[in-house]
Amino acid sequence: MKLREFAQQLGLSPTTVSRALSGYPEVSEKTRTRVAEEAARLGYRPNINAVRLVTGRAGAIGVVMGRSGEFHFSEFMSGMAERLGTQDIDILVSPMDEKATKGEIQLYSRLAVSGRVDAVIVHSPEPNDERITLLHRLGMPFLVHGRSETDVPHAWLDIDNEGAIHRATSHLLDLGHRRIAMINGREGRTFSLHRDKGYRDALQQRGIPFDPRLVAHGNFTDELGFRFARSFLEQTPRPTAFVAGSMMTALGVYRAARSIGLEIGRDISVIAHDDVFPYLTPETMVPSLSATRSSMRAAGARTADLVLQLLAGRSASEIHELWPVELILRESTTPLRQS
Repeated sequence: MKLREFAQQLGLSPTTVSRALSGYPEVSEKTRTRVAEEAARLGYRPNINAVRLVTGRAGAIGVVMGRSGEFHFSEFMSGMAERLGTQDIDILVSPMDEKATKGEIQLYSRLAVSGRVDAVIVHSPEPNDERITLLHRLGMPFLVHGRSETDVPHAWLDIDNEGAIHRATSHLLDLGHRRIAMINGREGRTFSLHRDKGYRDALQQRGIPFDPRLVAHGNFTDELGFRFARSFLEQTPRPTAFVAGSMMTALGVYRAARSIGLEIGRDISVIAHDDVFPYLTPETMVPSLSATRSSMRAAGARTADLVLQLLAGRSASEIHELWPVELILRESTTPLRQS
């Protein structure tokens, strides 16, 4: 099916259909969604070689993948793939060693100047992120999944990490808990700093002094969650509640509590940040897990959409989205047991 025929099927002009499929911001979200859905239903695909010849684009978006966070990354990439599936745009994934900081900068530089990608996604930014400065200087379109405090203008999509952890900590305080441990993400990342602020502010508002012995930082894995939680629970007095940075971290907290004969939802309360994994749901954990909810798949899909808008000419300074986070209470959070 040719573009003109497809446009006639929709009752739209070929120009509108072309701009909708390319993510142009002047086309409404409703129209873009309708065109994408009809393209999938009718099997319409633009001649990608002709499009690339005319636009001079590579037809790919670059993403750098670290060795940690594979679960979060796969969900994010699934969302991107769903959105880009009708666009004939590829995703170029470049693996890297997260311990090699200089190597990371070189990787982004090589990706930007290679001509193989039209834009780059930056994950887990720092307050003054060298990658953002580099990509801006090289003139490479990019979108940050997260936020940075740098003065360099950049498009970003983030969730309210500070508000999410503030709500979670405040709820545990409402239940009577005073020794609340937090297992946060890697130190120096903006999202970790925002979560730390939400945690500290919630304690301060209740007159609870901050105890650095109750906070740990690291990648979101079951193993680290277990090790951190076990070390906290061996303290005297031990914490009675946990704020876990991810579902995987919460699994480790559950294991640590059970390894010393403590029961989640009775002796220990737990709230985690829930990334809505299809293969690990808080409802099916025993006991069911209270969580702040934010879909990585939805973030991936929206990131792809915003990158298309960047490539269509929308200014990076106009693309700033902060998503609220919902707190869902289940069986893992209960009032403090009086000894």
